[in-house]
Amino acid sequence: METTPVPMRALATEAVHAGRDDLARQGLHAPPIDLSTTYPSYDSRGEAARIDAFATTGADPEGPPVYGRLGNPTVARFETALARLEGTESAVAFASGMAALSAVLLVRASLGLRHVVAVRPLYGCSDHLLTAGLLGSEVTWTDPAGIADALRPDTGLVMVESPANPTLAEVDLRAVAHACGSVPLLADNTFATPVLQRPVEQGARLVLHSATKYLGGHGDVMAGVVACDEEFAGRLRQVRFATGGVLHPLAGYLLLRGLSTLPVRVRAASANAAELARRLAADPRVARVHYPRIGGAMIAFEVHGDPHEVIAGVRLITPAVSLGSVDTLIQHPASISHRIVNEGDRRNAGVSDGLLRMSVGLEDVEDLWTDLDNALGRLPLGGAGNRATSHSVPAPADGPAVATALLRSQR
Repeated sequence: METTPVPMRALATEAVHAGRDDLARQGLHAPPIDLSTTYPSYDSRGEAARIDAFATTGADPEGPPVYGRLGNPTVARFETALARLEGTESAVAFASGMAALSAVLLVRASLGLRHVVAVRPLYGCSDHLLTAGLLGSEVTWTDPAGIADALRPDTGLVMVESPANPTLAEVDLRAVAHACGSVPLLADNTFATPVLQRPVEQGARLVLHSATKYLGGHGDVMAGVVACDEEFAGRLRQVRFATGGVLHPLAGYLLLRGLSTLPVRVRAASANAAELARRLAADPRVARVHYPRIGGAMIAFEVHGDPHEVIAGVRLITPAVSLGSVDTLIQHPASISHRIVNEGDRRNAGVSDGLLRMSVGLEDVEDLWTDLDNALGRLPLGGAGNRATSHSVPAPADGPAVATALLRSQR
């Protein structure tokens, strides 16, 4: 892979070139896909020494690959690229976002640090994994202001998601990181992507992505990744090797390809989302619109009447779980993505039965609005007191810093 340091470049440039800087020297343009599960070696003593080194630190073994569960060259390219985009030393990829989160919890639990402090809402399955204690963890749920008081000697992790799934609630990551003290902050950056924010610049030590979403970007790959410092990455690689939650090389190739268009896709989809949020905020059939100040391509909105009628009424927009694809998806969180969360906890976190979550894609915004307008159909009209949240739209910019402009609120 890359043997010489590469200077930091603009985000758009990193998205296209990171993880590929060695290709031209090899006479290649597209990165190769290495599908090998094992690799020949006539130096068994050398192999033993490299495996011993991995067992000690979890560092990538030097020299040729050993075995697919230890690492894969194609996946390593994606990891290099994502680390560059997030501004971290390393990144470790897994078979899914939940496998990535599980590995983080196992790393901390291996040190006797099983207690987690978390802020709702989180992705429903993340919430369930913590609440159910499936990996032996214990969770304390709190609001951001209560993080410092919730910490214990055995607290191994603080977890937040901002913007959060599905309400798009945002937290002040810098303030949260300060409240964590020496406890690592894990920020789920799936919705924002490094295009809109880089949590490590605000004090987070770990950045989680369901790479299935925007990083892949086309609805055809499932993966997870944690961006972090090299010390923590070594622990994650050891857990990945032991548990087998490895990413397939073809998925690594698709993710690397997805990263190359990530800034363009996020900004174009965000422009569509901001316009749809503006129109929804002015629509009397809509009770409330949630759109984050940081911008992005996700919208959540609550309707007057039955939200299931909207799901049944779309024709261009796809009613399906997941998000971050080039096409627009809509779903009812209380029925699907957050169904596994206790009903009371769900509602307390702002996930009402009337809430719909929409992942806006790259279609023409007028076509999207026509479909959404028809799906809203004959829902009842609200009263004059309806309000929308504040909205903001990212202006085009290189790098993670994003200028915002306040949209008008619902009248």
